[in-house]
Amino acid sequence: MKDKRKSGILLPLTSLPSQFGIGDLGPEAFRFAEFLHEAGQTLWQVLPLTATDPGCGNSPYSPTSAFAGSHILISPEALVQDGLLNESDLSDMPAFSSPAHVDYECVLTTKEQLFRKAWARFKKGRNRAEFEEFCTQEQEWLDSYTLFVAIKKSMNGKPWHQWPHGLRFRETRDIGAFRRQNRDELGYQSFLQYLFARQMAALRAHLKELEIELVGDVPVYVTRDCADVWQNPELFNLDEELNPVLVAGVPPDYFSAKGQLWGNPTYNWEAMKKTGFHWWVERLRHLLTFFDHVRIDHFRGLVAYWALPADAETAEFGEWLDVPYREFFGRLKEEFPDLPFWAENLGILTPEVEGLRTSLSLPGMLILQFAFGNPADNPYAPHNHAPVNVVYTGTHDNNTTRGWFEQDASVGERENLTAYLGHNLSGDTVALELVRMALASVAAVAVIPMQDWLNLGTEARINIPSTPRDNWTWRMTPGAATPELAEKIRSLSAIYGR
Repeated sequence: MKDKRKSGILLPLTSLPSQFGIGDLGPEAFRFAEFLHEAGQTLWQVLPLTATDPGCGNSPYSPTSAFAGSHILISPEALVQDGLLNESDLSDMPAFSSPAHVDYECVLTTKEQLFRKAWARFKKGRNRAEFEEFCTQEQEWLDSYTLFVAIKKSMNGKPWHQWPHGLRFRETRDIGAFRRQNRDELGYQSFLQYLFARQMAALRAHLKELEIELVGDVPVYVTRDCADVWQNPELFNLDEELNPVLVAGVPPDYFSAKGQLWGNPTYNWEAMKKTGFHWWVERLRHLLTFFDHVRIDHFRGLVAYWALPADAETAEFGEWLDVPYREFFGRLKEEFPDLPFWAENLGILTPEVEGLRTSLSLPGMLILQFAFGNPADNPYAPHNHAPVNVVYTGTHDNNTTRGWFEQDASVGERENLTAYLGHNLSGDTVALELVRMALASVAAVAVIPMQDWLNLGTEARINIPSTPRDNWTWRMTPGAATPELAEKIRSLSAIYGR
């Protein structure tokens, strides 16, 4: 991380406004980039952009692939510019249920119809060299991913561990027969990934022109029903029938009294080590083609992980198992000498975890909403901050700051915050107070959720951990990112040297 103090905004791509019921890689993303520039910001942090599954609540932290982009983020407007759709194709959009929330089912249906039209027109075009080059370059993951999606569609959405034996175990004869019978569908799925990569590259180029760095996010785990587990079962703790032996989660903490039972299959780290951690290296290399920095979610799980029996009903009764982290991070250092990663170091930590993070000079996270239970010796309180960190008012897993103060903060936390600042607070004023506190911190980077700049309440919360429904849907209303707000952000950031 450079010495210059920086600031930026956390806003998921899905939270942007658009006429298609969800934020995407289209014009509104470019407009928000320009808003950031006008606001004097140099960072835009987003959530994971990998392919998601309605069966997992469309959570970006439960990807169906560690590599494939979420095709729901492809912009139809950009396809018009490419000549793959006509303006008339976009003229009859459905009335989405709410401009403030994503209706994933309706969005998926609507965009799928448009993308099928684009594929039909693309196949008639003469120049497919760029597409074919993309397919060749990305073959290592793309081939299995497109097979995975196409087979799953043909099985009416059944998870891969319920497929017929030959497909479940990737037997050559069965896979070959499926390929021959489904060439067009496989081509279509590759086409979607090609479009995502093109549009992502265009946005990244625009951000670079504006001198704005894009911060991505990588979930430590993938879901059981994903292309990577199907393709590489030997890299996960599975039995002979490819069923999980151990699953992931975290023990009880701030977010959940019974812990969080994620249920993801855990990694076979010895098998990973024998390959030189190839899958992880390629995963991160791929993400760094899209992002300047990648936040590693649940960094703690790359030192030791909370392992639970596959039939566990809660996350309370597990055990910590070690990861060969010295060899793993040594390999990452070889491949990525600058280590352009941020560490999500929240929850239960040990000196070993923090010692590794600091030895690698990886920025950790400081969350102001966690600071006021007992601020005197609380590491999240501003007077205890260290420069090589990123300070947030809250994250995607927190309530908005206004919502936190009005609904979640204890009486003691509100009293401590009032005493810390030396004056009374209200729901109307608390967000800006914590924003100022974050910008004033000695932490080298400050990232503010867009909801806090907009002073929104709990209705704008992104996610409630350990709840399976109604998450990842909040959207910013059109016109909310005004020139007046940009000037306010620029002025405040400049006061604090950002």
